[in-house]
This record gives sequence, C-alpha cells and structure tokens, in this order.
Amino acid sequence: MHDGYWHDGGGNWWWIPMTLMMIAFWGGLAWVIVTLVRHGAHPTTGAAAVPHLTSPSLPSDPRQMLAERLARGDIEIDDYRARLDALEQSPPRS
Repeated sequence: MHDGYWHDGGGNWWWIPMTLMMIAFWGGLAWVIVTLVRHGAHPTTGAAAVPHLTSPSLPSDPRQMLAERLARGDIEIDDYRARLDALEQSPPRS
C-alpha cells in the first residue's frame, strides 16, 4: 500500500533545511580556502611558507646573513666557508 506521504504537496518542505545546509557547507569550505590563501599557511605545518623572506627585519651585516643561511640549512658548511672567505677578501662597500 502507498500512503502518499512523499508525493503529497504538504510534505515537501524538506528542501528548505537541505538548501540551508548546502549553503552553510559551501560557505564554510570557501571560508577555509580563503583563510589558508590569505595567511599563506603551509598545509602540513601551519607555518608560513617562507618565514625567512617575510621576516620584519633583515640583517644588514653580510656575515650575519651568511651565518643565518647556514643555520637554516640553506647552504652547506663548505659553501659557507667559501663565501665567508670571499667576503673577507673583498673590500667593504661604501
């Protein structure tokens, strides 16, 4: 037997909460994407993608910059020493 519940004109109100839930879902997803893009967060760590380039103050001393690059792992120890020797041999800029 068929009771006509799903085909009755008065029982078709279910689309209202479903529509609201879909709007909330897509709005929430868009908010998450925009937040991640604006803050430049790395997906796995949550840290800034390139923190050393967004630093508020860069050191003005080339030796200090070189030491920081070595500490971050941007350059190897041999490269550090070669560049440090080159800095020591070159005349200072004025």
